[in-house]
Amino acid sequence: MDTLLALLNGFSVAFEPSKLLFCLVGVFLGTAVGVLPGIGPALTVALLLPVTFKLDPAGSLIMFAGIYYGGMYGGSTTAILLNAPGESASLATALEGSKMAKAGRGGPALATSAIGSFVAGLIATIGLAFLAPWLVEIAVKFGPWDYFALMIVAFVTVSATFGDSPLRGLTSLFVGITLGLIGIDKLTGQARLTFGVPELLNGVEVTTLAVGLFAVGEAFYVASKRFREPEEIIPIKGSLWMSKQDWKRSWAPWLRGTAYGFPIGALPAGGAEVPTFLSYSTEKKLCKYPDEFGKGAIEGVAGPEAANNASAAGTLVPLLTLGLPTSATAAIMLAGFQQYGLNPGPLLFAEKPDLVWGLIASLFVANVMLVILNLPLIGLWVKLLAVPQPWLYAGILVFATMGTLAVNSSPVELGMLFAFGYLGYLMRRYDYPVAPMVVGLILGPMAEAQLRRALQISLGDPMILLENPGSATLLGIAFIALVAPFVMKGLNRFKAAED
Repeated sequence: MDTLLALLNGFSVAFEPSKLLFCLVGVFLGTAVGVLPGIGPALTVALLLPVTFKLDPAGSLIMFAGIYYGGMYGGSTTAILLNAPGESASLATALEGSKMAKAGRGGPALATSAIGSFVAGLIATIGLAFLAPWLVEIAVKFGPWDYFALMIVAFVTVSATFGDSPLRGLTSLFVGITLGLIGIDKLTGQARLTFGVPELLNGVEVTTLAVGLFAVGEAFYVASKRFREPEEIIPIKGSLWMSKQDWKRSWAPWLRGTAYGFPIGALPAGGAEVPTFLSYSTEKKLCKYPDEFGKGAIEGVAGPEAANNASAAGTLVPLLTLGLPTSATAAIMLAGFQQYGLNPGPLLFAEKPDLVWGLIASLFVANVMLVILNLPLIGLWVKLLAVPQPWLYAGILVFATMGTLAVNSSPVELGMLFAFGYLGYLMRRYDYPVAPMVVGLILGPMAEAQLRRALQISLGDPMILLENPGSATLLGIAFIALVAPFVMKGLNRFKAAED
């Protein structure tokens, strides 16, 4: 009852005209930057921090949260229409969404993305308001061995799911993990794999790799086939809205994606990448039309997008209650709190209840604003497919270059962007999945840090991973997920030989 009263008080703050304006500006900017490849909500919030220094703290933080939610929405647009995710969390969406768009079903893909994001964001925000204390207790009980085992599950699941060959998926994953080793070792302070290049001391930017592999690699791949195998982008035909069958196939993935996204997003080191790929893997296994996966299955868009937006609310749980950011945008939002002299944590709920509950209530408002903003614009977004192909992919290269230079204006960064783009082209040509490489770069350093902490606690004894029930269970799941594709392939060969 106390939570409900506090939330109602928060709505009285969120519905103030100035707060509604801040929220609207935030969701509009977030959607716009989410649409642009390489420019995400973290960068936008960082750029706005100096501008909002003298503004109302509650309004500024509401705007930052709106940018976060809007960026999650907008990232799906280019992921679906151009196969160029605006955010790494939209990588899973691009796999099926881009195939749906090329098959003339970009409208339903964008619709299930927008509605699924709304449903997931609404449920997850309710979870943030009512279940935050319980989820934080679980997160606090997780040890480094549990986090390491959870990431191993993510590694194996992603590698075994994407592409026709688990070995190719694992190869892509290990390349990504190797890229994650580049930079200064946080434990010893030694430079690793930098080859004397100062720009590599901070490591490889996830944005550079993701935009290079997906946007630039796709542009190179399409250009290489232009004269040998002309591939015309098929304009949207028929209704822009979801059919009855689309609704029937989407509602369960929305709920399952929410169930993945919110709790994992609330965990330290959770983020949005893990639940989106786990959701994609689950939908691929449960789908009644498995042959459609890889060709444009709507479940492969609905589930990951719901997980993506649910994780955005989930990341605010440890941020607000523990002061612990679990994503880049959350980290910059933490800097926003600190610039106003505020320290997120249990004391913030007692000292600034209007600000905290006003921020939580504004997330409900942001969700409504986003679905109202996005659904009517579906017709506008799908018109991008009518743009001549050379102009379209030339524009992708321009935006990818601008986004990369905005993050780090270095010739080395630009060189890496196009090197990764060429690598993405080669991987497409020889049928290697690109998503595991990005996952390896994102989670590899986190997994390494958690493993080191676990070994430090156990004085170097690796058996702690098996002695702890939680991590042992997760490692068992990872082992089964790793072996299962090879066993199934062997059984299929045996049956084929018998026939």
